[in-house]
Amino acid sequence: MRCDVGPMLHLDNGFDLRPAGAEDAARIAFWMAQPHIRRWWHQDWSVERWAEELSEQSAGEHSTPCVVSVDSVEVGYVELYRVRHDRLADYYACDDHDWGVHVAIGDVTRVGRGLGRQLLSALADALLASDPDCRRVVAEPDIDNTPSVRAFAAAGFVRQGELQLPEKTALLMVRTRTVEA
Repeated sequence: MRCDVGPMLHLDNGFDLRPAGAEDAARIAFWMAQPHIRRWWHQDWSVERWAEELSEQSAGEHSTPCVVSVDSVEVGYVELYRVRHDRLADYYACDDHDWGVHVAIGDVTRVGRGLGRQLLSALADALLASDPDCRRVVAEPDIDNTPSVRAFAAAGFVRQGELQLPEKTALLMVRTRTVEA
């Protein structure tokens, strides 16, 4: 069973999401080499390694790699995953239908302008709308990644505590279903 988000999520606010494949490896490798991403993701890999990673993710059940665009311009990389298939499930009491998100805004001209907050809000709204059994969308940014933590908070994610992961101290941040979602 694949970690499938249906045909693809419908995002509001001018965002589009499409599955990423090996053909996107060069762009994603470029984004991951940007200092504001490299510091937190630690995936400054070669194009070849990214091609392998994207192919593996696309064929597996763990996560769905995506390229996000806004107003038809590709701006970043997103991973959507079912927490139950992720190591994060070992760190908090997850539900079977919890979704997790990883987001990297690769277009440096868009960083620090509220795009991350808008994207995170649109992603959470879309995941909750597409899966009636999902009650929570979660993330685990590094506790020291202040811009990311602020963006999640501005998008309605609430701090649920610290998690000591092997490579970082993270904040578990949770966006729950509301009447509007």
